[in-house]
Parts: sequence; C-alpha cells; structure tokens
Amino acid sequence: MKILAFDSSGLVASVAIVQDDNLIAEYTTNYKKTHSQTLLPMLDEIVKMTETDKESFDALAVAAGPGSFTGLRIGSATVKGLALAWNIPVIAVPTLEGLAYNMWGSSRLICPIMDARRKQVYTALYRFDKADRLETIFKQTPMDIIELITLLNDRNEEVVFVGDGIDVYSQTIKENIKVPYAFAPAHMNKQRAGSVAAAAQIRFADGKYQNGDDFAPEYLRQSQAERERTEKEKAVLEKKVD
Repeated sequence: MKILAFDSSGLVASVAIVQDDNLIAEYTTNYKKTHSQTLLPMLDEIVKMTETDKESFDALAVAAGPGSFTGLRIGSATVKGLALAWNIPVIAVPTLEGLAYNMWGSSRLICPIMDARRKQVYTALYRFDKADRLETIFKQTPMDIIELITLLNDRNEEVVFVGDGIDVYSQTIKENIKVPYAFAPAHMNKQRAGSVAAAAQIRFADGKYQNGDDFAPEYLRQSQAERERTEKEKAVLEKKVD
C-alpha cells in the first residue's frame, strides 16, 4: 500500500511517501514560508526525486487538526483536491496522534503539546501498549498549560513531551512539574508526515478512511476572527437587552 501524507498543522510543513513498511521519501521544513508556498512544490520535488507516478497512490493521509487554522485549511484543500483528481480515499489522522507516533516504542506516557496561544496548548495523552498499538488516554483538547501540568502531576507517571509547545512552555513545565519528564529531541519534537503516514496505515486497516468530499479539519475551537465576531455580537445583544 502506498500512502502520500501531509502535515501542515503548525509551523512545520511536511510531505512523505510511505509504501508498506518503507519510508520512500520525506520532505520537512520548519521555516518562515507559508504552507501555500511550500506544500505543493515539496510534493513535486519528492515525486520527481523518487520517480513516483502521482496516480500510483492508494490513499492520502493528512494531519486533520488541531493546529493553525490557516495551515489546516491549506492542508485540507490540498488533500481534497488530490483525492478528487485521483479518486482515492483520505485518512484523517488527529495532529496530536501523529506527533505521538514520533515516540513509537516509548514506555512513557506521551504528551504532545502544540502552542494554542493565550497560555494554552492543544494536548492529549497517549501510550503504546504491549502490542505497540497507540492507546488514547486523554482525547485532544485545548487546555491551560498549568492545568495540564497539574493533571500530569496527579497522574504521577513518567512523561515525555513532544510538539512545538515545548519551545514556548518548557520553562513553565520545568518550574511546575513534579513527575519525571523528558522533552523529545530535535529530530522527534515536531510534526512529521512520515509519522502521519504510520498512524494512517493503522487507521486504514481499521476501516477509518473517507471520501475527500467528506473530510473536514478538526479545529477544536473557534479562530481568533470567529471569537472576536462572537464577542461583538454578544456585546451588541447585551446592549439591546439593557
């Protein structure tokens, strides 16, 4: 089975080709350019370098959220367009699940954290069982960083953090956590399309895939523009009531 995977959920842009248990190619950048500038050129490059027929893929995999609203929309539009053109299914992988796959084989509690601004992170808790299947201990949710640290302290388990939230909240974690912990190293601590593809293989085997038309990102909360509009509408309503 050949999967083309994308992750544009955060600052990182990543594209990978995985066939069965082989990572054929992966192109990952963590730089300032927007995903609209990088994603399709990255795809063209790895297809050209590996002499891959674009229509030879069996499925598309994508980090489905949470994450950057703009990044998720770009990834969604890319995948939906390709799924329609090639008539192949989409495998939606929760962003934090993809991050957890970076830590495959770890015996520790895995805590992905993505910066969600306002002292919040998108987070979840995972663990690999004895059969190396990823178990979801705590589902994806936006959470205050101190609330998350309190939750981890209460669980009293060794934990490893992964994700771009480390860059922002490592000092807060160091100052407040009371359980043994570690931060994933540089080559494992950001989104990777190869990990999205690995998670997608399991999901596809379990029948968890869909048509491109049916796919939509999972934002988990409103965008800043939507929140501001809601607050303005609420203020206008309250004024009328007064």
